[in-house]
Parts: sequence; C-alpha cells; structure tokens
Amino acid sequence: MDKTLNRLSLYFTGLKSVEVCRETVPFLQPGQVLVRTLFSAISAGTELLIYRRQASSQQPLDTSIRSLSGSFQFPLKYGYSIVGTVVSAGPEDNSVWIGKTVFAFHPHESLFAADVDDLIEIPDHISPLDAVFLPNMETAVNFVMDGQPVLGEKVMVFGQGIVGLLTTSVLSQFPLKTLITLDQFPLRRRISQQIGAQISLDPNLKESFSNIQSLLRDEYSTGADLVYEVSGNTEALNQAIDSTGFNGRIVIGSWYGSKPVNLRLDAGFHRSRIRLVSSQVSTIAPGFQGRWNKSRRFQTAWQMLGKIKPSQFISRSIPLSQAPEAYRILDENPDEVIQIVFSYPDSEENYV
Repeated sequence: MDKTLNRLSLYFTGLKSVEVCRETVPFLQPGQVLVRTLFSAISAGTELLIYRRQASSQQPLDTSIRSLSGSFQFPLKYGYSIVGTVVSAGPEDNSVWIGKTVFAFHPHESLFAADVDDLIEIPDHISPLDAVFLPNMETAVNFVMDGQPVLGEKVMVFGQGIVGLLTTSVLSQFPLKTLITLDQFPLRRRISQQIGAQISLDPNLKESFSNIQSLLRDEYSTGADLVYEVSGNTEALNQAIDSTGFNGRIVIGSWYGSKPVNLRLDAGFHRSRIRLVSSQVSTIAPGFQGRWNKSRRFQTAWQMLGKIKPSQFISRSIPLSQAPEAYRILDENPDEVIQIVFSYPDSEENYV
C-alpha cells in the first residue's frame, strides 16, 4: 500500500451514543495485509453493555486479542467478528494472502491492516455470512465442553439470544433425554424449538417453572442435570439454581458487567451440592489442555457452522453508516431481532 486510504470506523462515544467516523488507514507494516470488510456481526451482549454504559471502564477490553487493547473508556472501538477480503500486502511478501476471504477478531471498520498471524482463512464451504458467527460458535462449543453433557441427561438453557441459540443447536446434536430452553421473547422461543429444543418457555411466567418441574421429574431426580445461564439476566442465575437437581452443574456463560448479582445460596443450594462453573472462551479448560488447543476448537466450530448454517438467524443487515439505528433497535426492540450484521457497501469506494 503506497497511497493514503480512508475507512469508516465505528466508535462508542458515550451513553447510548455511537459515531461512524472517516479516518486514514495506517500504512502496512512488515507482516501485515490490508483487508476490505464484507460483513461484521454485532455482539449484542457485550456491545449493549458498552452502549448502555454498564461495562466497567477500568476493565481491559480483551488481553488475548491484539486489536482490542485498552479499556472500556469512551471513545472506543469495539467488535470482534469481522469477515473480509485481503486486497494488498505489506513490505514483506505476503502476496499469497491476496484474494483470500478471512476472519478477524477486529472492531467494526471498512478497511483494516492486520498481521497475517491474526487472520483465519475461511474454509471454502463456509459462506462469509456464516463465518461472522465464528466467535459465537466457538463460545457455544466451549460452553458444551465445559458442561460435558452426558447421554440421557436433562439439560436447560436460560437465554436464547444468538449465543444461546447456537448453544442449543450444538446440544441438540447430543442424545439428551430433555432439552428445555427459556427466553422472554416469543421469536427466540419459536426458533429455539425449530432447532431442537423440546420446549421453550417464558421465564417471566410462574407456570413455566411448574411445567419445567413436571418435565424434569423422574424416578432418579427432580431437577436438571446440566443448566446453562447465557441470558445476561442476573435473576436467571437464581432460577437456574432452583431448577438444578442434586449434584447438578450450572455453566455461567453470561457476563453481567457492572450489574450486581444477588444469589440466594440457601440450604437447598448447599444440600443439593450444586456446582457453579465459570466459562470463558479465551482459554481452554485445564482438563482438556492435554488434547485440545484453540486450533482444534476452531476446527470444531467450523464444522458446526457448516452444519447449522447460523446465517439463518440474521434478522437485519444494516450498512455501517447507519450503525446508530442498529444499536437503537437492539436496545429498544430486542424482541424483533436475533442477530444484526453490518454490511459495507462503501468499502469498495474507499479503496481508491
């Protein structure tokens, strides 16, 4: 790259405020290539915490991702799911990358320089729109690994946002006895049942838990063996505890940000020997590290993407220039959408 290029970049600038700015693309350094973006996916859970100013400003963004250095202080770029085409290479000979469609953990912007070590080439059988779900699918695979479901178990998933739906999709591949999901929005519950949940219920209705108790009760136990909490709702963790049987395990995938979590850890919790399991995709659980690494987990995530084809969950494709509208919809009308992706119809004209 021997000439100045412009790009569009998204910044979170304050409470419920985002701006799309035109800025200069840095010159490529040795080992870097230039990527022109095709699509990027909004991570509604984390990005709404930032948008609503519920993320701790002192916490680092992500120490495992080079493009997400710094902390949650405004103004900031954020986003970690972007797919594009490599259009040029830096001073070192990385021309073999030119023309490849790649995935990157990178904030929302129309052109960006990336170290080739930070790029993942997308398999030929995976479409770009399915590929933007790679981080969420990797998270779902990690949840299932951390929960270690067993044949014939009774499993529940609280929350059917995109991560919850992908977790349900992966769990539906197992020969479980029962797979129950919960979400407050009818659209999500309907899709959840279409992809494999035996039943999907509204956690805000008392009768839902009476129904769950009858579904989970058998001659062996009265609760779930394995429960996932991925709703982002702090009260759901108490509901998960109440629904879990003796020696059951609860995998906590939600990040609550600065929202306080008030757990009711009463005698029933202790007598039931319930296990609370934290889960985070940036690492591999120690019990798997002798056989698994991130490359193997990515390979599994690609396989699941090819099988499930999560682009079916995309509700809206919105140009990056209209980003404020995308976050407004997610904030005010979450019942209407599952996943919003940004498109980049103007990235071609910026590459001049």
